[in-house]
Amino acid sequence: MDMVTSQANLLVKTARSLRTRKARDKTGLFIVEGIHPVGTAYEAGWEFSSILFAPEMLISNYALDLVETLRKENTGNKPGTRTVVQPVTRKILESLADKDNPQGIIGIVRQRHPVLQKLGGFKYGVALVSPQDPGNIGTIQRSMDAASADVLFLLDGGVDPFHPSVVRASMGAIFSIPTVQCSFEEFIGWASQAGYFLIGTSAHAELDYRIPAPTNPWILIFGSEQKGLTTDQQNACDRMIAIPMHGKTSSLNLGVAVSILLYEFINASRWEKTE
Repeated sequence: MDMVTSQANLLVKTARSLRTRKARDKTGLFIVEGIHPVGTAYEAGWEFSSILFAPEMLISNYALDLVETLRKENTGNKPGTRTVVQPVTRKILESLADKDNPQGIIGIVRQRHPVLQKLGGFKYGVALVSPQDPGNIGTIQRSMDAASADVLFLLDGGVDPFHPSVVRASMGAIFSIPTVQCSFEEFIGWASQAGYFLIGTSAHAELDYRIPAPTNPWILIFGSEQKGLTTDQQNACDRMIAIPMHGKTSSLNLGVAVSILLYEFINASRWEKTE
């Protein structure tokens, strides 16, 4: 395949447009940058629309093998169903990259949108109400993957889960943690019917987070970074807990708070089973 050298090329323009939410929403695509994230997406079975790579920059044997595998897999596929594997110049690849010293490969991947009604049973979940910081979302997905949590819920809007900063901060965890978007009301109705124990968080809650973990499957619920959970949202939870603040700081970063509680509750659940 001929190398693309023009910034006006349609595929290059599409990749660049995916830095905006409008284009991601319209096309159902998002951009994945770097060898590890692209490889993780492929290994997790996500569908690629295109792969752009700069041959002179791509020195990783793993990445070269991945490009060759995608080329072979697409041999003979019907038009419209195959992944476009397109070499581009270094200049074009660098213009598309969102970070310094890009690794020479960018994937354009089809979004997935799991729905409540099709979720299988799971043990541990996290729900975020109207989160605003994409870096926090990626960090939380990464912590969830590390702690063996199962599902992330994004309630009442907020940040786009396919924002480039989410993808980058997740370090590939976005491809293993199903992320469901719905309203708080829909979520509460579904969780109640499915039998999940809902654990809300607030700096003003009376219970310390080191209380015994519930024995049935649970979901941790966090309010927005600025406002926290409303009174009605707190009342919808089965339990409210707090992380004590002993210094002058009044709150923790959302990603840090989620990580602390995930490990505390998941480890507590494991300890109960071994006692």
